[in-house]
Amino acid sequence: MTKTQKPELTKQEQFIRNHLRHHHQIAFLRTLIFFAVLVLWESSATLGWIDSFFFSSPSRIVRCFLEQLKTNSLIMHVGITLYETIISFLLVILCSLLIATALWYSNHLSEVLEPYLVILNSLPKSALAPLFIVWLGTGMKTIIVAGMSVAIFGSIISLYTGFQQVDSEKITLIYTLGGKKRDAFFKVVLPGSVPTLLSTAKVNIGLALVGVIIGEFLAAKRGLGYLIIYGSQVFQLDMVITSIIILCLIALGFYKFIQLIEHRIRIKFKM
Repeated sequence: MTKTQKPELTKQEQFIRNHLRHHHQIAFLRTLIFFAVLVLWESSATLGWIDSFFFSSPSRIVRCFLEQLKTNSLIMHVGITLYETIISFLLVILCSLLIATALWYSNHLSEVLEPYLVILNSLPKSALAPLFIVWLGTGMKTIIVAGMSVAIFGSIISLYTGFQQVDSEKITLIYTLGGKKRDAFFKVVLPGSVPTLLSTAKVNIGLALVGVIIGEFLAAKRGLGYLIIYGSQVFQLDMVITSIIILCLIALGFYKFIQLIEHRIRIKFKM
């Protein structure tokens, strides 16, 4: 008896298989580079190629992490930074969406405010943080505002630009069928700007984290930004580098979370 031959893969199945193989290769290479850097870093510190007091090492960072974890102080600092970042991010999305909508509704308003938005977006936000301390005092409110200031102006410009780039023929069709500007916005402009909103959210979550850390540098007694400043002042550089690595993991987690939401939305609406 001859062996039954396996049916040939369809083009779609072959594409999916190649797509998964490509993602697995990318994940493998990323993991390989990560562990290679860790091994080189640890070896350099052990062999004396670098001074572990100044550059630390993976083993020292793990010890520092476990020590901070035992006292529960690290969990508290991470929680504070996460809370401030999430609040800043949500406020940025809400405010920028409302302002961009107002600019789209009123051409006159957009012509008046657009130069100011560009100027405010180009300002170094670290220069504004001392003013926030004077105006609002030290505390969580100041840090949240600092986090918002880094992202909000660029977010408004990005969303407003996305609103303007929506297919004008669809908007004209809405008006032709008797619809109003409100109908055009909610039925054409806003759904058509979902990719822009998602890409803006990816950028904003990182910018909000940067703004929060800037605020914690200057006006906080808790949070990862405070740990970085405190560790550098008392020369506990293991604490500094541990905090920086945790910030990188937080940023990666935020990015992956929004990427997951984007993937689900794209599948649902077949974008």
